[in-house]
Amino acid sequence: MLFTCGPRSCAATRAAARKVVRRGNKSFAVDLHCHVHTPAADELAKKTDKPGSADWTARYANPRTQDHQLKLRAQLDRKLTSVEQRLADMDKMGIDVQAVSTSPLQYYYALDPDLGRLTSRAINERLAEIAASHADRFVALGTVPLQAPELAVAELEYCMKELGFRGMEIGTNVNGTDLSDGRFEALFAKAEQLGALIFLHPTGFTDTRRLTQHFLTNVIGNPLDTTVALAHIVFGGVLERHPRLKFVAAHGGGYLGHYPARMDHAYRVRPECHDHIKRPPSFYMKKIYFDTMVFSREQLEHLVKLWGADHVVIGTDYPYDMGYYEPVDFVDDVKSLTRTQKDAIIGGNAAKLLKIKPRSRR
Repeated sequence: MLFTCGPRSCAATRAAARKVVRRGNKSFAVDLHCHVHTPAADELAKKTDKPGSADWTARYANPRTQDHQLKLRAQLDRKLTSVEQRLADMDKMGIDVQAVSTSPLQYYYALDPDLGRLTSRAINERLAEIAASHADRFVALGTVPLQAPELAVAELEYCMKELGFRGMEIGTNVNGTDLSDGRFEALFAKAEQLGALIFLHPTGFTDTRRLTQHFLTNVIGNPLDTTVALAHIVFGGVLERHPRLKFVAAHGGGYLGHYPARMDHAYRVRPECHDHIKRPPSFYMKKIYFDTMVFSREQLEHLVKLWGADHVVIGTDYPYDMGYYEPVDFVDDVKSLTRTQKDAIIGGNAAKLLKIKPRSRR
């Protein structure tokens, strides 16, 4: 370990770029899509009878899927909570640094605002503990109570200024409200001001009546909700008003990351498609970063061709069964990419976004 820093101490050290030791693989590797579960937040959420999480995957799944999800959660508990297990798995995957963020099942956006603030704080304190325990292996992305935007702004400030976080993870909608809604404007303005990275991650699709079979609430629902969210962010002018915002979209940006031409065509022919933007949608899409959770090298090549190797980062979705756990080899095996492009995707791009400074062993 190159240095340690408690969550509320070493302010100067936290503010500086972190230096981490490169491990066995050829490239410095950063995982920007990996999750933590915080049992203390579950206990807080039990104080109300109101469902705390908009978990569409479980709510609209058939009984077979629901049963499997319960069994899977029991199997994943250690990976979601144990730092030692996480480090061992990172070494197996060739990952030098994880940017840890909460499980999307712990967004708790449906809770009353005060309880939402408390659950967010409990999760953020746990993420801070993990980041401080191995400061050369972890940085953190916080969670905020989006059901109360003014509280979300305060929690983001706390995460960035007091805990030394690198940004926040947010859902693709807030109880059905899209992220381009004006109530979130102050949060995006604060994120832009603070230089907070925004990791966009779904929890299934909001209307899943036709997706109850075959785990489609996740298989199709997750990338579909990301697609809708990004479309609202772009067409709704979020990136027009806040051009310095940095979004990372999970699962390769859903379907939108692979099909921008239809958006640009709509912008040319439909008046309602440029109410809030002054340039074609693809101009704003080029500001977004996409993770490698696309499962085929052809899809990864397509992402790079559309958006550039400098806008793609590694994501594993650790530790879930829908994740991908050979992330470095996945990128390295794409023959069309240069070594420089591969190094950027594997870790260089994420290091810049997260303000990490890699350093090799001597």
